[in-house]
Parts: sequence; C-alpha cells; structure tokens
Amino acid sequence: MSTSIFSIQFRRSAVAIAAGAVCLAALAQSASAETVISVGAGAATGGSADRSLFGQYNGLGGDRKAVGQLGIDYSLRDQDASQWLDFKGSNLLGNTRELGLTWKDPGSWKFNANYGELVRYDPRSITTGLIGAGSTTPQVVSVAPGAGNDLVLQTKRTSLGLGLTKIFSPAWQFALDLKTEKKDGSRLFGTGMNCPSVVALTACGSNTGWALLMLPEPINASTSQVEARVNYGAAGLRFSLGYNGSFYRNGNTTLNPSVPGSLNANAGLIGILNQPVALAPDNQSHQFDLSGSYDLGASTRATLKIARSIATQSLDFLGAGLTGAPAGVTNLGGDVATNLANLSLTSRPTQQLSLLADWRYENKQDNTPTAYYSAEGPLLYTNQTFPNRKTKGKLQASWQFDSVYRGTLGADYEAIDRGVFSATSAIAGVSALRQQTTETGVRAEVRRRLSDNASGAVTVSSSNRTGSNWLKDNSGLGVTEVIDVANPLLGLASTAILPPTLADRKRNKIKIFADWQASEELTLQFNAESGKDQFNVPTAYGLQDSGMNLLSIDWTYALSDTSALNGFVSRGKQTSNQALPAGYLMAFDNTSLNASIGFTGKANAKLELGGNLLFVNDSSVYAQGLDAAADAYSAALLASTGGLPDIVYRQTALKLFGKYTLDKTSSVRVDLIHQRNSINDWAWPFSYSDGTTVTQQPNQNVSFIGVSYSYQLP
Repeated sequence: MSTSIFSIQFRRSAVAIAAGAVCLAALAQSASAETVISVGAGAATGGSADRSLFGQYNGLGGDRKAVGQLGIDYSLRDQDASQWLDFKGSNLLGNTRELGLTWKDPGSWKFNANYGELVRYDPRSITTGLIGAGSTTPQVVSVAPGAGNDLVLQTKRTSLGLGLTKIFSPAWQFALDLKTEKKDGSRLFGTGMNCPSVVALTACGSNTGWALLMLPEPINASTSQVEARVNYGAAGLRFSLGYNGSFYRNGNTTLNPSVPGSLNANAGLIGILNQPVALAPDNQSHQFDLSGSYDLGASTRATLKIARSIATQSLDFLGAGLTGAPAGVTNLGGDVATNLANLSLTSRPTQQLSLLADWRYENKQDNTPTAYYSAEGPLLYTNQTFPNRKTKGKLQASWQFDSVYRGTLGADYEAIDRGVFSATSAIAGVSALRQQTTETGVRAEVRRRLSDNASGAVTVSSSNRTGSNWLKDNSGLGVTEVIDVANPLLGLASTAILPPTLADRKRNKIKIFADWQASEELTLQFNAESGKDQFNVPTAYGLQDSGMNLLSIDWTYALSDTSALNGFVSRGKQTSNQALPAGYLMAFDNTSLNASIGFTGKANAKLELGGNLLFVNDSSVYAQGLDAAADAYSAALLASTGGLPDIVYRQTALKLFGKYTLDKTSSVRVDLIHQRNSINDWAWPFSYSDGTTVTQQPNQNVSFIGVSYSYQLP
C-alpha cells in the first residue's frame, strides 16, 4: 500500500513540476528569463575498497567509478503579472539527483515542489555464502572464512515534497507542506544466541552452543509527513495554529531466516535462530499545536505554546508472521499521548536591564496495555510502560553596565517524574531505577567589547542533579524502595551497576570566546570549552566521571578584493572512567584533531581558482585495568593482549578547482580531489559462525577529476 501511495504522490509531483514547465513558455513571452545549463563528467581511481569511504554518498560507491553531470538553473521574472518562477536540477545523470520548482506571486501565494535521491553504500566489504541476502527470507550457507560471494549493501532514499502558501491579507496566512520519503535496500544486521540462556531455557534446555549470524536487514519503508498551519499577526498579537502528522509504513514486517542444522548440533539453538525476527512496525503520530505571542507593552512580550500529540502502533502479530503472543493479545496496542505547554516572558524595563522567564511542562502518558510477553523459566514478565513528566524552568537577567561590559546571570531547573514502575515487568542490565530526578543549575556570563574590532565573552555554569530513593527490582513482583543503600539485606549490593542518566551528578563547565579583527585583512575567532561530570552512586561500579575539552581557532585573511585565505584548527577531547564488578576498569579517551587551510581568488578577469586541504585525526584509547575480584581468565587475557587496542582514523583530503570564463555566456570548471584514509579499528575484520567475513580496507587512496561546462542561454 505504501508503494502505491508513493507512486501516486510521485505522479502528482511530476505533474506539478511539468505544469510549472508549461507555465514557463506562457510567461516567457512577456517576462525576463535566465537559463543556465551545465554538463560534465567525472571519474575516480582505485577499486571499490579504495572508494568505500569516499563514495558512500556521492554516487561513486560499489563498482561505479564514473559519473555524468547534468544540471539546469532556470529563473523567470514577469513584473507585469507579478509572478516569479525558479526551476533547478542538479546531478540529473547520477543517483544523487535533485529537482526543485518554486512558483510564486510575491505577497499573494507560493507553490513549491521538490524531488531528490540519495544512495548510501556500506563502506565495509562482505564475503558470504548467504543466499537471498537483503530479502526477508535469507538462507544461511556455511562457507570457509573468506570464501563465498562478495556482497555490497546499499540503501536508496527517494524523497518528494509539495508545498503551498496562501497569503489572504497582511494578517492571515495559510501553509500546507506534504513530504514523503521511500527507502529501499539493505543494511548490516544480524542475530545470535548463546545456550544455555536465561531468556530461552525451554528451547536451549541443558544444551550448550552459540552462533552469531549476519542477516542484512531488508528495507522497504516509507515515511510521510503532513503539516498544515494557519498564521496570524497584527497589532502586537501573533499566533499559529497547526497540525503535524507523521506516518511510517514498512513493507517488511519480519525477517525469516533459514538456518541449517549442520551449523550447530544443538537443536534448541537452531530452533531459536530459525524464528522470525520482528522489524520496525508501522506507526503514526498526530500533533495539534497552538503557539503565539502578545506584546504586553512596548518592552514586554509573552509567548505561549500548547500542543497535544498521540502516537500509536498496532501491527497485528499474526498478520506479520509473529507467533507466541499472550492469549487474547493480537497487537501491542502502543499508545503514547503527550501534552506540552511552554510559557515565556521577555522584558526590557530599562535600557540596561533585560529579563527572561521561561517555563516548560511536558507530560508523556504511556497508555500501552501490559501483557506477559517474556519468560525466564517459570517466571513471566510483562512489557514496561514508560510515562514521563518533565518540568523545566529558566530565569535570566542581563545588565548592560556600559558600552563595553554586559553581564548575564541565569538559573535553570529541571524535574523528571518517570511514573510508577510496571510491577509485573523486570529490569535488565541495571541493578536499580529511580522514579524522580531533579537538576538545578546556575550560569554567569561576562561579555566585553575590547575595542571596535574585538569582543569576547566568558561563560561559567554549574549544575547538580539529585533524585528520589533507588528502586530495586523484584523479578516481576514489583520494586522495593531502597531507604538505606548500605543495608546488607535491604540495600543495594556492593556490585550494583546504576544507570548514569539517573545517578547523582555534578557538572561544571567554562567557555571562552573571542572575536578579533586584527587588521583590515585578518579576522580571528577563538573558542575554548572545558567541562567535567562527576557521578555519585552508592557503589564503586558503573560510570564514575566524564570530561570534555575543546579548543578551536578560525581565521580569514584577505589577500586582495578578490582573493582570500581561510582556515581553522580544532582539538577536542572526551574522557570517561568506568568499572565493572569482577571485570575491567576502563579509562576511555577520545581525541580529535581537525585542521584546514583554503584559498579562493581570481588569477585574472577570466580565471577563478580555489582549494582546500583538510586533515582529520581521531584517536580512541582504552586504558584497561582489572577489578580486584576479576577471575584468572580475565587477568590472563589482559596480560596476553594488553587490552583493547587503540582505534585511529585519519583523513587527508585535498580539493582544488579552477573555473575559466570563455565568454559572457559560457565557462568551464575543473575539480580535482585526492583523499587518503587510514583506519585502524580492531572490530574489523570480523568472522561470523557461518564463515561470513566483514572487512574494511585499512588504507584507502582515491583521486577524482571532474570537468563541467556551463552555458547561459540567450
């Protein structure tokens, strides 16, 4: 059904664009028209593995080494009829083509239509014996690692859009936007199971064994959006009444693999691996909102927004090929309603003082019914509902001390209530939850104009998050509020792991910014940030702290009226420290360095030149230690391997272009690109249980040359 709707929308968009083209001829008799057509071609060096990163999104992935170029830019202005029309098309010969049409009578109405395509190639190389890869019924065939057939995974997005705006009067306006995107292809995905398993005791029994399989996810889905809005504005009052609808349709409801018994002797394991895998289900949401502002006086304005949205998901289990649902349950019945209210007040009672007060309330009600979907041996568990009530507030005051200094003080507040825990569900992966958290923060900023050519600002902020008592899971029999976490019987175990999003946290941050016009030719911008999060949990495990630092400099230097140099250097660092009970202690450190230098200019009246050299170095370091309770196997593994190796990604890219004007109506452009990538990632190569291998070429070098010709029709 989604395909037919998409086809109808495509035809309507094509008709709309064609209708606009017909109008071109009619209007051109009495209007001023300008048309530019460009044609060209480009080619890249290297094999598909060399281009796997370079060609992900530009149409040069897979086996495609060359692309053609065709573009059109048409503008028409009819002053007598007061109508404008613009038509643009780019990359029309490739798989990243775009079309756009805008037709309007300024001050009265506007119509626009657009069409676009984008293909993404997976940058990894896959060799597999899988039959029917990318379909809903793949067949697993065991092969020796590295044998089998090469597989290229790719996804294609095709988007359409229509928009209409009508201006009824200076005060009233109506706007309607329709968008749809179709996505086809396949992406890296898979399944696996380890026996014995607490989630599959019946199927596994006492058998042992494990398997991990690559089964690409088949993609055949569409997302459509509808937005309608009425706007009003006059005499200090402005408001907007709107509707936004979102509809997701998936043509593939399940993935149904065929796994041979020869893969593993464990019949229970094979039975699990042959079960259908649910894919993203159809769903939709509807939102109605009213927003507006009113000038309470010459220097005070109040702004209000209220909204109500409902999201539902009711895919039929049996219709999708899924069995084993609880008795009497035919679908999830997903139903989440959200109410939103936001009130803001801004005022400038004096020339020096500016005030801001903002309050936001969001209440998410999860009305999805609960049913016993999960089992662990004799115990049954239901799904968990996720209500969420969030209140946020902000107060801010700014004072202009003089023509040089301006200061700002602010306070922030956020409270989250996650509702009552579903007593019949169970927590997985964490030791306890929290119903409520509250965060308060303060911030201060001093901004100074150092001179007519320089300005700067320093901002510091600090916040503290606390919460209600922890709730310990009772395996489907509700939760117990932990009054005393240190109580050996009723408290939390010393090995408990608590989610960092719920833990007590102190956050401190400082930011420095400066803008300097050093000379008539040179402009500099400087930015530095540093922040640290300290988590306070009643155990020594989980995430303990994290931090970030950023330093960047941007500059521009004008060589002449027609030539300039530009560049930037930035260095960012993120750190975190965490620990697992009887496992590893890990200090993670990610450092990213980015630098660029470029130029643009004219060698003479006809020749324009430009270029850019970019360098990226991203390094992730995993410093590992051992908890005192770690077993001998973990100690031996760490001693023999040294822990996880570093992951380093480097890219050096040189881009050059030259544009030569042949005459008043035509020009030639040449683009040259050379890109070198280096990837050192321990995750690849990877071998699956059936012999499928996934690799990524660690060193990639590719060069590209493109030539295009542009002609302006008389």
